[in-house]
Amino acid sequence: MTMMANDMSMSTAEASAEPKLRAAGVSVWYGPKKAIDDVSIEVDRENVTAFIGPSGCGKSTFLRTLNRMNDTIASARVEGLIELDGEDIYGKDMDVVQLRARVGMVFQKPNPFPKSIFENVAYGPRIHGLAAGRDELDEIVERSLKRAGLWEEVKDRLPESGTALSGGQQQRLCIARAIAVDPEVILMDEPCSALDPIATAKIEELIHELRGRYAIVIVTHNMQQAARISQRTAFFHLGELVEYGETSEIFTNPKVERTKDYITGRYG
Repeated sequence: MTMMANDMSMSTAEASAEPKLRAAGVSVWYGPKKAIDDVSIEVDRENVTAFIGPSGCGKSTFLRTLNRMNDTIASARVEGLIELDGEDIYGKDMDVVQLRARVGMVFQKPNPFPKSIFENVAYGPRIHGLAAGRDELDEIVERSLKRAGLWEEVKDRLPESGTALSGGQQQRLCIARAIAVDPEVILMDEPCSALDPIATAKIEELIHELRGRYAIVIVTHNMQQAARISQRTAFFHLGELVEYGETSEIFTNPKVERTKDYITGRYG
């Protein structure tokens, strides 16, 4: 019995460590300019992954390949393989609308719709047909706002405009909106850069709470933030993935000189 239990727990642990997203040999061009060069990386649900590096190093460009946001840029071209649960997201059978429901995105500046707080969260479930009726929609909205740590602040204000909220509340509303369609991955592109320290702390706390429920990738220019919230860190420089590993190792014992120079502030 003990052996069986051990075997089961081992297989569960192994299964949980399976990569949710896998990129292999990914390069991105904007017209003739190569912005990303041959990046390979795996992201799982158990660890928050942070992308760090100086401005213009390609971290946001690479993030946008993970849910095909670069499709919206006419000059962008992506080569290589990106898989979500083993399925090629650039394959001809991939439904991009469904992909973006499975791989949600939170942007640098909060961008709530010019609708009520309720409608901001209800919009995705409604267009994807995730609620059978109003009661179910109400449940999804409440659950999403609770997971985003916003319910207590807005439960009596649901008909008010989402744009009337503070910056930090708007960002949490955008996270609730991403969560509402029950994604598998949440991509965050510098989600705290427009926020004050108190709002930033709330978003960081929220990321801790969401870890394990979703695979989370965050681009941040703030190395202290990466050290606080992530378990895996990828360092990008000049379009290359220079080093990827456990956050504690990257910050205390980087294997590559370029990583060490960036971490110690020799350039940035």
